[in-house]
Amino acid sequence: MRNRINSIDLLRGLVMIIMALDHSRDFFSLTLFGPEDLTQASGALFMTRWVTHFCAPVFVLLAGTSAFLYGEKVSDKGKLSRFLLTRGLWLVFVELVIVNFVWKFSFVFLFMQVIWAIGWCMVVLAGLIHLPRAGIAAFALVMIFGHNLLDGITASSMGSFDWLWAIFHQANHWIPVGQKGFGLYVMYPLIPWIGVMALGYVLGDVFLRPQSLRRKQLLTVGGVLVFLFVILRLLNFYGDPSPWVSQEKGALFTVFSFLNTTKYPPSLLFLCMTLGPALFLLPSLEKLKGKIANIIIVFGRVPFFYYILHLFVIHVLSLLWFGMKYGRFDTWHFSPPSNWPEGYEPQLYMAYVGWLVALVPLYFACKWFMGVKKRNKAWWVSYL
Repeated sequence: MRNRINSIDLLRGLVMIIMALDHSRDFFSLTLFGPEDLTQASGALFMTRWVTHFCAPVFVLLAGTSAFLYGEKVSDKGKLSRFLLTRGLWLVFVELVIVNFVWKFSFVFLFMQVIWAIGWCMVVLAGLIHLPRAGIAAFALVMIFGHNLLDGITASSMGSFDWLWAIFHQANHWIPVGQKGFGLYVMYPLIPWIGVMALGYVLGDVFLRPQSLRRKQLLTVGGVLVFLFVILRLLNFYGDPSPWVSQEKGALFTVFSFLNTTKYPPSLLFLCMTLGPALFLLPSLEKLKGKIANIIIVFGRVPFFYYILHLFVIHVLSLLWFGMKYGRFDTWHFSPPSNWPEGYEPQLYMAYVGWLVALVPLYFACKWFMGVKKRNKAWWVSYL
């Protein structure tokens, strides 16, 4: 059991370390265009963003796997269901109140991001776990493989229920609340994230099997997902609303176009592209030992604590840096470009510098909190 848990925590720790790079880019190297815009982005900027695509799918999948393993530990589906329901609602609250404040140090508007999605996924999973395993698997696969059939439906076609469709399947949609410009910005619709967590729950059973069988099954599932990604992407037939095209910038950017799948909401090909390699990597992580593994696993053991803290640390570091450089100790990243510091130019290397600097205090803080969780067995500790 020790190796199995370690492999999960190692993978989770690895993607969370990478996630901090993406958020460091948001705070230290903000651009007027998206890093996925191949007409404007450099290859380095695109790849800095692309490598972080693995984070959310792996995090959500492993949250489902961890729920299954927790259920095996307590041997009580009722207790597991209550835990998922209450923790899910807690995460929704945390997203609305704590995460949004840490991002902006204000409540000008509210982002609905990954913690929000994970929270509602847990709420749904609290009911799904009472179905037979085959039923949960069927639900997950239908949602993941079939949700792109809904791409043609837009929130604008829903009339007064546009907000509901935005919450479920249309990302980057603004939902006004009140009359003073306040509102919700939905980045993570719940479909197909609910299916991803349910799939993770189903895969949890694999980690109870002998190592040789577990390795074979993880490599098989991972390989199938990668194969599906390559074939479906080559055909431009189904699985992503944005087909790849040959690029005038050359073969490398054509490859980037091939890899440039849709994250909001995550398309079938986006999930195959990210979850396939992640599952393929898991068996190798069971053998990873040494100092590097010990460092990575610290982040993977306290993911919620790390998530909240890393946003705060990166945000504060960026305030200090831009304050010293431009004399502006304010969060201007979420304001119109006209309010950006005079003379500001994005420097990608600063995203990497900010990322590496932030990881140092984050490691020691997470190591301390990992010890707190190990020593304190109170019920509320499992919610942190």
